[in-house]
Amino acid sequence: MRLTSRSGKHGGSLELNMTPMIDCVFLLLIFFMTTASFVETERELNPAIKVQRASARAVGDFQPAVIDVVRGSGGRFVYRVGGREIQTQQELTQVLRQFDNKIQGAFVRVSDDAIFDLPAAAIQAAKDAGFPFVSYVPLDEK
Repeated sequence: MRLTSRSGKHGGSLELNMTPMIDCVFLLLIFFMTTASFVETERELNPAIKVQRASARAVGDFQPAVIDVVRGSGGRFVYRVGGREIQTQQELTQVLRQFDNKIQGAFVRVSDDAIFDLPAAAIQAAKDAGFPFVSYVPLDEK
């Protein structure tokens, strides 16, 4: 049994048609270009908070305003800002207007046994003083 060809042509060439392959490559390229999402990486995004170098202050100046609604020394509920006890909403508004860091917002921390109108008045006083947002936080008295 002979395994050679009878035609005698030993140097035959194989011809590949490249047109379908190039069409597939271009279709894939167009598909991936149109479906890709070009999103900026996080380090290239502009920060939401702009800091002016000339007006930078100490770290303590950037603490948010904290208003505690607790029982005072006389047994009545008072507003406490820092170590200062305040009796009325008007006084609280005047004290909060003196804060420079209003962009940080304010936190109203309330004792569990406080009546409803005191925290609501503290939130309104912070809004009247110009704080853009006020958060209500229960006071942990453990």
